[in-house]
Amino acid sequence: MCGIVGYIGSKKTLPVLLKGLKKLEYRGYDSAGLAVACNGGIVCEKAVGKVVELEKKISKLNIEEGPGIAHTRWATHGKPTLKNAHPHSGQNGRIWLAHNGIIENYRELKKELEKKGHKFKSETDSEVLAHLVEEFAEKLSVRKALEKALNKVEGTYGLAVLDKKTPGKLWAARKGSPLLIGVGDEDYIIASDASAIINYTKQVVYLEDGDIAEISPDNFEVFNQSESVDKKSTELTWSAQEVKKQGYPHFMLKEIFEQPKAVEDAIRGRVDKFISEDSNPMLGGLAPVQDRLRKIEKLVIVSCGTSYYAGLTGEYFLEEYAGIPTEVEYASEFRYRKPLLDEKTAVLAISQSGETADTLEALREAKLKGALTLGIVNVVGSTISRETDAGVYNHAGPEIGVASTKAFTSQLAVLALLALSLGRQRSMSYVMSRRIAQELKRIPGLVQDVLDQSGEIKKKSKKYLPYKNWLYLGRKYNFPIAMEGALKIKEISYIHAEGYPAGEMKHGPIAMIDPDFPSFFLSPQDSVYSKVASGMEEVKSRGGKVLAVATRGDKKIANLVDEVIYIPKTLEMLTPFLSVVVLQLFAYHFGVGLGYDVDKPRNLAKSVTVE
Repeated sequence: MCGIVGYIGSKKTLPVLLKGLKKLEYRGYDSAGLAVACNGGIVCEKAVGKVVELEKKISKLNIEEGPGIAHTRWATHGKPTLKNAHPHSGQNGRIWLAHNGIIENYRELKKELEKKGHKFKSETDSEVLAHLVEEFAEKLSVRKALEKALNKVEGTYGLAVLDKKTPGKLWAARKGSPLLIGVGDEDYIIASDASAIINYTKQVVYLEDGDIAEISPDNFEVFNQSESVDKKSTELTWSAQEVKKQGYPHFMLKEIFEQPKAVEDAIRGRVDKFISEDSNPMLGGLAPVQDRLRKIEKLVIVSCGTSYYAGLTGEYFLEEYAGIPTEVEYASEFRYRKPLLDEKTAVLAISQSGETADTLEALREAKLKGALTLGIVNVVGSTISRETDAGVYNHAGPEIGVASTKAFTSQLAVLALLALSLGRQRSMSYVMSRRIAQELKRIPGLVQDVLDQSGEIKKKSKKYLPYKNWLYLGRKYNFPIAMEGALKIKEISYIHAEGYPAGEMKHGPIAMIDPDFPSFFLSPQDSVYSKVASGMEEVKSRGGKVLAVATRGDKKIANLVDEVIYIPKTLEMLTPFLSVVVLQLFAYHFGVGLGYDVDKPRNLAKSVTVE
């Protein structure tokens, strides 16, 4: 969940490491540190807090720079303190490493090492690994020592390693925690994701589970179970410009405003297949498994967080228009129950990063049970994209803000296309698919219409800054959007909010309603409009304040609510694309109004790579 950067080559190491750490700040962290080979030794510096605190310390150093490793830590074992910050060293200060992941059996390993005289300085599981590698490196090469140590480890890791006795090399290893190598002209960069690499090179090598890379300034080799592995580089599709704010005060706002393009990119070259009578409507990424898809009798969607709510919305798409029984499961719980899967079941994993640990493990469980595995991911070359039988990229571009926005709407777009694709394989008529596809092409412009109301939404949010408890309510397609809206305001404003199906309010949550507990209703003019309006009446009759998202032209609703924000009219199934943008903007302006850094919410990480 934290970030790793390693560098070896002709450039000055410290600027590369620091710039890389700053690019990885969005992943979430509480401390930072680096270690650099210098004059036959290792210089290490750490700081609690932001990378800028580490930069202040580094500015006082005047060292001859060799290969180096750096790390931003998101605490799992031990508090955010200087002694727990990475990199960590072994007993004799020979081996230094930065570690992402969790060593589940570190207590047992620690006891073994303590019996041999090892003394530990931190509370972390990671330091145990540094001691273990150093123990084996007394008699083995560093690569062999890594291999032997990692064979004793239970858990996950992404590692960048330095050896004081071999100052001209770096090592990297991966199991369950993403790690890639940027291949430059005269250098190599190890990083947790592409954002730390893109300024230097677009050529990357993705490490697989079990890989150990040995890297020199002019070459690298990858081994897996002692066998040499031939690795081909892949070209990144993102540009350095895309990971800049481009004049916006926050990445989150930039990414909210990028949603017309994100949806357009998700449907480009795909949606027209459902309009043309002579076109095969199968999505290209699913073509290799289209015969198996025809035979599936059940679809299970596994995902976490915002992607989970995209999946819930997709469930409505798929059942109503494709006629496929669909379940949506929390990926974090999926493999701890007994999922009933067979060869007529497809399991669809949704993940922005393609590295979400819970989702990846759910996917592997599905493969073990013989299900067809599919993916919707944003990052080309990510682990989930490589391990599924087939899948679709949503092409949203890099999403830096921790609170997901454009990835969500692009996931909705792909799920809508999936419903059309599977529906056309079954009983959906050409006329129906054409109608939905034509309206889907209008969605980017309609999203822009909502974005043009950002100033007005900001004014409305300011009125409600004193309120610390919220209820978000919706029905049918907008029930998952209510849950997503509640999650957004929780993530970046740290206030209590709950998302509920509007019909469930009277079965418990209504007890919380009072003048200090506002409710945000999603009430476009659709098949459940009158039911949602009844819920508003119930809240108002108990003195609660009501805010609503409504369809433009709905004049009745102004008499029922305290605040209304209008969205353009569209097909019922596509209203989530518009209502969610209102809730994203409201949450953004609310969080900023309270003075928080909405790009880096406390305690959160962008890519959750530990279970």
